[in-house]
Parts: sequence; C-alpha cells; structure tokens
Amino acid sequence: MTDTIADMLCRLRNAAHARHKTVDVKNSKICAGIARVLKEEGYISTYANLDDGTHQGLIRLTIKYTPAGESIIHNVRRVSRPGCRVYRGVRGFPRVINGMGIGVLSTSAGVLSDRQARQRNIGGELLATIY
Repeated sequence: MTDTIADMLCRLRNAAHARHKTVDVKNSKICAGIARVLKEEGYISTYANLDDGTHQGLIRLTIKYTPAGESIIHNVRRVSRPGCRVYRGVRGFPRVINGMGIGVLSTSAGVLSDRQARQRNIGGELLATIY
C-alpha cells in the first residue's frame, strides 16, 4: 500500500456510509495523529491501538452518530496526494463549509486541525478536509 492516509479516509467514509459502529485501519504515526485530531474535533468517539499479530498493528476507530442514527461524518476528501503535494501557509487554509468542517494538516508540530494550526500560526501540508 502506497497511500495509508487515503486508505484510512476511504475506510472511514465507507464505514460511516454503511453505518458501522467501528472500523479498523492500519497503524502508522500519521494515521494515529489523524485519529487524535478526529477525536478532538468530535468526529469519532474513541480510537485504540490493536495488536493483530503483525508488526504494524491496527487502529480501531469508533464512529460517532447523531441520536437519529445519522453519521457525523458526511464527506471526507483527500487533498494532498503522493503525486501532488499541497502545502499551505497559515493564511492559505481553506474554511471548510465556513468553519463547520475541518482541515487536517501535517505540520512541524505534528498533525493538527486547521483551527489549531491557525492558533499556533503554523503552516503545513493539507492532508484532508472533513465535514
């Protein structure tokens, strides 16, 4: 697998669309950072590292739903890809649905949401947008 971030986001989007309670994704530092940001921003309930007998392991994400059973996650879009990296300065971050969604960035301070990066005045690679 060459793009673990795209795989993670695709699995998350498909599981939310199919109304699954949990989804397992391959473990990596960047995927763990994205899971932490999604939990802090309220898109998932919890995440935990699992040992599947391999060296890499898994991360289990518990998807959050509204009381009516609708997923909190409506759209997930991978912005920066291995073939076309997208870097933004602090003033170049997109406002996802006028602040209703989030942008996930890889910065020198780790994986951050666009709100956290604006507060810290840090630019970086725009990995994905989620709303």
